[in-house]
Amino acid sequence: MSEHLIDAIDDVLPQTQCRQCGCDGCRNYAWAIAMGEAPINRCAPGRQKGIDALARVTGKESIALDPEYGHEVPLEISRIKPDLCIGCRKCVPVCPTGAIVGAPKRLHGVVDDWCTGCALCVTACPVDCIEMVPAPFEWTRDRAHAARERYRQKQKREKAREMERNAKLSAQSAAEKKKALLADILARVRK
Repeated sequence: MSEHLIDAIDDVLPQTQCRQCGCDGCRNYAWAIAMGEAPINRCAPGRQKGIDALARVTGKESIALDPEYGHEVPLEISRIKPDLCIGCRKCVPVCPTGAIVGAPKRLHGVVDDWCTGCALCVTACPVDCIEMVPAPFEWTRDRAHAARERYRQKQKREKAREMERNAKLSAQSAAEKKKALLADILARVRK
């Protein structure tokens, strides 16, 4: 399947990265649609308007949202209740756009303009201090593109951190092997 079709499908998705469609992010859902592995009606945040756009891009017939994957609801964003937040940070890694900020064991907050309304943080919170509230804005294509860019940047940061961790572990492992080898050589010389 052509990368161009995947790009075109991805471009009309809302970029909430909510995973309600059963895929790990909008790009993966676009790929599944392009490969014929998923129908176009699994994106609840995109609503019927999004399904219609997907139909135009793919040349498929527009169909109703599959209720198994959600329902059309007004856009909501996350809000952290300050009196309940314990600063555990369990919400931070699941936020696809880095919209949740705060220091460990301190109150966290949500950058409203960055929140996509995915609600992944709600289920990650062990003290139920996150609620969904009506968004003070409409979800636009510009917001979707900005959210996609923030998502990609967060993915790059996470990949860089993982590579750094792996390099440190590898270096530690090499240092430990070298230390063991030297100890073995010294033990043989002393015999």
